[in-house]
Amino acid sequence: MSRIGKKPIEIPSGVTVTFNGNTATVKGPKGELTRTFHPDMKINVEDNVITVVRPTENKEHRALHGTTRSLLGNMVEGVSKGFERGLELIGVGYRAQKAGNKLVLNVGYSHPVEIVPETGVEVEVPSNTKIVVKGIDKERVGALAANIRGVRPPEPYKGKGIRYEGEFVRRKEGKTAK
Repeated sequence: MSRIGKKPIEIPSGVTVTFNGNTATVKGPKGELTRTFHPDMKINVEDNVITVVRPTENKEHRALHGTTRSLLGNMVEGVSKGFERGLELIGVGYRAQKAGNKLVLNVGYSHPVEIVPETGVEVEVPSNTKIVVKGIDKERVGALAANIRGVRPPEPYKGKGIRYEGEFVRRKEGKTAK
């Protein structure tokens, strides 16, 4: 019983969804996304509502049911509202800046780290210690944010590093002197 798979997807005004076989194209004010889904999943569009129906109760179809619905829901939300992920730099001398299209990070290495975002994803630097990754594809926004965080993940002793906004880093106790 997939609770997520059973939820209908409301199509907001200004968004059009078209299907060509098992390929869905979603167009909206922010852009266009296309994705091919598993051929067994039946996707119905009626009265600005999308529903996903699975053919059988076997394990593979139950797994695909919720996944298909989530991917479609993220496509609709992405072209209407968009997605963003915030990152914070914590540490003395850690800073980020934008040089043209590139993101340049100074995070304690002997050299600055340059990251070039792929097309469809943009990076903003509102302050030296904040980074915002924006785009219409949730998967690509999350992947770029994870790559940026992976340059210097937060460490458990002082908490220094790059972390997601609101991420809690569990701190460890250091060595005790005798």
